[in-house]
Amino acid sequence: MTNNFLLKEIKDTNIKKIFTKDCLSFIAELDSLFEKKRKQLLESRVQIQKKIDLGWLPDFLEETKSIRESNWKIKSTPHDLLDRRVEITGPPARKMIVNALNSGAQTFMADFEDSLSPTWDNIISGHYNLYLANKNQINFIDKKNNKEYKLNKQHAVLIVRPRGWHLVEKNFKINNSSVSASIFDFATYFFNNYKNLLHKKTGPYFYLPKMENHKEARLWSEIFKFTEKKFNLESGTIKSTVLIETILAAFEMDEILYELKENIVGLNCGRWDYIFSFIKKFKKNKNFILPDRSLVSMRVHFMKSYSELLIKTCHRRRAHAIGGMAAQIPIKNDDEKNNKSIQKVYDDKLIEAYNGHDGTWVAHPGLVKIAKDVFDAQLAFKNQLGNLREDIDVKASDLLKLPVKTSGGRVGVITENGIRNNISIGLLYIESWLRGNGCVPLNNLMEDAATAEISRAQIWQWLNHKAITKEGKIVNLDYYEKLAEEELTKIKTFIGNNNYQERRFKEAKEIFDKMIKSSEFEEFLTLPAYDLLN
Repeated sequence: MTNNFLLKEIKDTNIKKIFTKDCLSFIAELDSLFEKKRKQLLESRVQIQKKIDLGWLPDFLEETKSIRESNWKIKSTPHDLLDRRVEITGPPARKMIVNALNSGAQTFMADFEDSLSPTWDNIISGHYNLYLANKNQINFIDKKNNKEYKLNKQHAVLIVRPRGWHLVEKNFKINNSSVSASIFDFATYFFNNYKNLLHKKTGPYFYLPKMENHKEARLWSEIFKFTEKKFNLESGTIKSTVLIETILAAFEMDEILYELKENIVGLNCGRWDYIFSFIKKFKKNKNFILPDRSLVSMRVHFMKSYSELLIKTCHRRRAHAIGGMAAQIPIKNDDEKNNKSIQKVYDDKLIEAYNGHDGTWVAHPGLVKIAKDVFDAQLAFKNQLGNLREDIDVKASDLLKLPVKTSGGRVGVITENGIRNNISIGLLYIESWLRGNGCVPLNNLMEDAATAEISRAQIWQWLNHKAITKEGKIVNLDYYEKLAEEELTKIKTFIGNNNYQERRFKEAKEIFDKMIKSSEFEEFLTLPAYDLLN
């Protein structure tokens, strides 16, 4: 069968050069081989969700017990991924790439997923920027001071996060069907960079997001193996780290490592998406109502258990266990607030290092040194692979144990301020995302799609279960609409009426309202919003 390509126009002649016919043919080849299986896996998600909605709870799989109990190790870890004490993350914008690679972090995860609004320009320019970075030809000119920034000779190792299995790239159609965004991002980055990366004695490294089970990991493994064979590469040349950021994947960490054992080097605690997944999967179960987002920290039992299980699982298999994101950002012109924010980062990273994580994530270059100092003080070597944490014994019930109920019968505390904060973050983030910005500083935190997902998911859950706030209010539609209108008015007052009218708050409010008021839970807020992007 002859493939018919339909690629949206690329006006920039430099960017156009990387989307060659051979590159597009490779994307199409992967699509023809693996698209059917991708769709089957997504349908399987739907069927599992139906079981959960009827009361079924996940557990460790009986059919893969032998994998969990037998002794095996992942294949190997490249020399430049042995030390991952601090990883900085952010979208593949030119300024971010230069600053992140020069930040002093061991690695930089260039993100096509949660922190990037997938406008066509953002996607194609992001791939071109990474192409330039790998050739050490990227620069950034700050127009404020007319200063040019270039890559240092020594800089962070680059890892790329393609978009998740649930997303498509609507601007590249094959036989009139949108291609998988995962395949588009993987194939474009690999095809244009693998030769140069191997010449530099590094490699094509990837972060894999939002998987829900080991069968989804198997699909990535098949894609990697096919790609290595096609391009005559040694088995295991492509390396990946998997984000454990869904509650179902937490029960299959061993199996995910096993499926990818030729091409994997570690797992990561994607804590914000993990909280969102917890809410989403158990959204119809009244026994799984979470309190205010600010109270769901890594000290909460189910979060602590997931983090410790990840460390034990990884180290048993000689894989790295990477800690979660510090969403704080430095606060200018307020030393007291900044010191408190920095202290939170320090405490968070100290717990991770002490528990046995090999590294951690930060969202801002200003936090790299703080996190690195913590891990430098704790680690005698490049990592903690030798810390097997055999004292840890996490059961299925630990991964599902919520905060202790209060005397009033509530699980944790839901407050009006928590609802207001969720509404405000949800509206501001979606509006910014619609304008092409997927990484938004709000209330001294770096918000991305994952944190916005928590905000809207919590409100949906509280509404549908008529949760009661600490102040004694029933969370119903009238209450939500009152608070939403008040928060929208606050935003308008803060940014000014002209700015408000020129921006996309009307569309953001419509999207947010529709998701909150719908009887059915929208899987991802980016799915309906994607139709509004150019």
